[in-house]
Amino acid sequence: MNNPFENGDRSDEKLPADLRRITGPQLLTLGMSHLAYVKSIMHDGEMVVAIHAADGTPMAVAEDEESALDAILEHEMIPTLLQ
Repeated sequence: MNNPFENGDRSDEKLPADLRRITGPQLLTLGMSHLAYVKSIMHDGEMVVAIHAADGTPMAVAEDEESALDAILEHEMIPTLLQ
């Protein structure tokens, strides 16, 4: 996984090497492309697990929590559980 504090090739998340110089917009998106959360929802009358980006954007639906977490990890993201 890329370190967002390094000025690597991730154009969507370039941060200054010195965090004291981070801008407001950079702070708002810090970690956005690395975090995803799962949440049980009712979909078509069936309980499934929804996968959302850190900002709440729906990304996918899985049959169960294990499948959802596997999908997140497969995409090199960090899973977060919500109750």
